[in-house]
Amino acid sequence: MHSAIEQARGVTDHPVLTHLARVGLIAYGAVHLLIAFLAARMALGLQGADADQTGALQTVGAGPGGRVLLWAIGLGLLCLGLWQAGEVLLWWRGLLHPAHRRRTALVCAKCLAKGGVYAFLGTTALLFALGLEYEADERLPALTDDALRIPGGTAAVCLVAAGVVAVGLYTLVRGFTGGFMRDVDLPAAPDRWEPVIEGIGRIGYVAKGIAFGLVGVLLWRAATSADVTDATGLDGALTAIARVHAGPWLLAGIALGFAAFGIYALARARYPDRDPSS
Repeated sequence: MHSAIEQARGVTDHPVLTHLARVGLIAYGAVHLLIAFLAARMALGLQGADADQTGALQTVGAGPGGRVLLWAIGLGLLCLGLWQAGEVLLWWRGLLHPAHRRRTALVCAKCLAKGGVYAFLGTTALLFALGLEYEADERLPALTDDALRIPGGTAAVCLVAAGVVAVGLYTLVRGFTGGFMRDVDLPAAPDRWEPVIEGIGRIGYVAKGIAFGLVGVLLWRAATSADVTDATGLDGALTAIARVHAGPWLLAGIALGFAAFGIYALARARYPDRDPSS
C-alpha cells in the first residue's frame, strides 16, 4: 500500500502535471474575470450571457477559436483538480494516528473538496466544448422542484442550502483572515508582491463569499416556501441584487471583487502551492 501511494504521489508531483495545473489556474482566473465582465454589464443594464460560470464558458465558446479554448480550459481544470486532490497522498498517514486523525481528515477533506470544484468546472467546460451547453439558472429550479416532490426533499434542499451558506461564510472568513495566502508559494514570490497579492485576494474572497452566501439564502427560501423560482445560481443572485435600490452600485462592487479574485488566481498560477495546512 505504501509503495502504491508513493508511486501515485510521483504522478501527482510530476513537473508536467504541475505545469498543467498552472494552466488550469490561469483558466480559473480567466473564468472569474469573465464573470466580473458579465456582472459589470448587468450593473450597466446591458443584456448578455448569465453572470456565472456557465455564462463565462458560453462567452468563451462564442469567441474566435472558442471550441479549442474550451478544450484547453476543461483539460487544464481537470489537471488542476487532480493536482490539488493529490495532496491527500501526502497527508493520509495522519489518519492512522488517533492524535492526528481529526486534523488530517479536515485537511484531506479540503484537498478533495477543492479538487472536486476544479474538476466539476473542467467537466462543464468539456461538455460545452462538445456542444452540450446548459444554463445553471434554468436547471437549478427544475432540479429543486424535482427534489421537493420526493419524501424528505425539503430537508435535503435545506441541507444543501445550509452547505452553500457555509461555503460562503468559509470564503468570507478566508478573505478576512488572509488564509488563502496558504495557497501561494510565498518563499518563491518577491516580497514586494506579497501585500499586493494579499490585498487583491482579500477583496476577491469577500466578494465571492457574499455572492455564494446569497445563493444559499435564496435556495433556502425556495425550500421553505416551495417556490422554486427562488432557487437560483450565481446569475440569479446577482439579478436579485440588481433589483434593490442601490443594485447597480452593489453589482459594480461584486464585479470588482470577482475581477480581483481572477487576478489573484493568476498570481497563484505564477506561484502555486496546494498545501491547505501550511
